Amino acid sequence: MKKRILYIGSILLLLVCLLQPVWASSYSVSRLVDEADLLTDREETDLSGKLDEISLRQGLDIVIVTVYSTGDRTVTEYADDFYDYSGYREDGILLLISIEEREWAVSTSGYGITAFTDAGLAYLTGQIGDAMSEGDWKEAFHGFADLCDAFITQAVTDRPYDADNLPKKPFNPFLTALVSLGIGFVIAFFRMNRWKNQLDTVQAKDAAADYVKEGSMNITEQKDLFLYRHVDRREKSESSSGGGSSTHTSSSGNTHGGSSGRF
Repeated sequence: MKKRILYIGSILLLLVCLLQPVWASSYSVSRLVDEADLLTDREETDLSGKLDEISLRQGLDIVIVTVYSTGDRTVTEYADDFYDYSGYREDGILLLISIEEREWAVSTSGYGITAFTDAGLAYLTGQIGDAMSEGDWKEAFHGFADLCDAFITQAVTDRPYDADNLPKKPFNPFLTALVSLGIGFVIAFFRMNRWKNQLDTVQAKDAAADYVKEGSMNITEQKDLFLYRHVDRREKSESSSGGGSSTHTSSSGNTHGGSSGRF
């Protein structure tokens, strides 16, 4: 009898494990809502899968929403409300794109406020700014997802990216080539200048006295005259490299961080 109960229990447990992904997908909310139809069906599928994978692995919802217009609400208000009333977890981040206004907004919630500081969000949105301006939404959204993944990992394993520890800028081959070309030009300039000087038969003297024939000039009196004084005065200013996340309260009464801008 005990063996039979254990056998039945094992089968039920196996069925639960097999059906769990189906149940989870049936009841999970969509982390990609492309109302403005900026992506193809294939692009939506790929991006949605990436957002789900990162969100489940990191325990923090990463959401992307596109709309034609936010109506009478600001992009920040719309982003906050969309996150609050769509069934997402307390911890998360949402990127909103409004086509008519050509504006974007990022809303953070819960641990998302900690993981994505003001300076961190400025860096993150700056990395995808060009892609958004050019309408390369696939590049912009995948870049957003990848950066969110990296920011969350940084916050959990060390400390959040902030004003004093932002990620290093990515390698730029064009800039490297330009710098190398400039260095080569400087080296060539000095080398050519040295060769040119070697061809001169008359060299300039270091001081005016070198042009005077010895014994032809006698100085009987010498004075030091103070001509003028110039002083620059500048007001001292103090700078601060403060960090952290600024917050606000949404219409639902929840606390959010975030930022917004135009593309």
